[in-house]
Amino acid sequence: MTEELNCKVVFTIPVGKGLPIYESVVVTWIVMAVLVLLSMILVRNLKVENPGKKQLALESGYLFFRNFFYNLLGEHGARYIPYMITVILYIGLANIMGVFGFVPPTKDMGVTIALSLMSIFLIEYAGIRHKGTKGWIKAFAQPVAVMLPINILEIFIRPLSLCMRLFGNVLGSYVVMKLIEIICPILLPIPFNLYFDFFDGFIQAYVFVFLTSLFINEAVE
Repeated sequence: MTEELNCKVVFTIPVGKGLPIYESVVVTWIVMAVLVLLSMILVRNLKVENPGKKQLALESGYLFFRNFFYNLLGEHGARYIPYMITVILYIGLANIMGVFGFVPPTKDMGVTIALSLMSIFLIEYAGIRHKGTKGWIKAFAQPVAVMLPINILEIFIRPLSLCMRLFGNVLGSYVVMKLIEIICPILLPIPFNLYFDFFDGFIQAYVFVFLTSLFINEAVE
């Protein structure tokens, strides 16, 4: 079980002393390849008039995500919707990779840290872009100056909370599934696997982008 929790080195690139490529990186490449391939397939032969069922389904899915994030981000944060759609698609697909026999890359804390840092960078960038550098700095002393230390700490607390929430839930689900497979490897893991990989996996993707969107909305308001 301990070995299962560690990130495995799949292969090493002969650069210097050797650059190890971990399992989470390889699975991330697979997720990226799937998303790029689907994008290329789904956007072919789009029509303005008389669109087909594939195009209608694609447009409905896009509008669903766009309206969802627009309600969270507001008008000032609408420019960040494409990024948020990309993140939820990546995390959602990454979390269900266990169904196909892969280890979810979000089980690696390095992946969740990277996602969290990207989110917090976007949040602070949104605040600077909307308020200006001076306005962004002044916001740390709001609503009263005594809040300055706490508001500064939030810059570090937010990515930590995003990272640990996603990492902890995905890792916890993975451990529970391994224990179930040890106790009863036949039939019993199937319903639990569907729950943890699909339902819980999508829930974690939703929570991550939901909190990030709220933080961006707060930064630009």
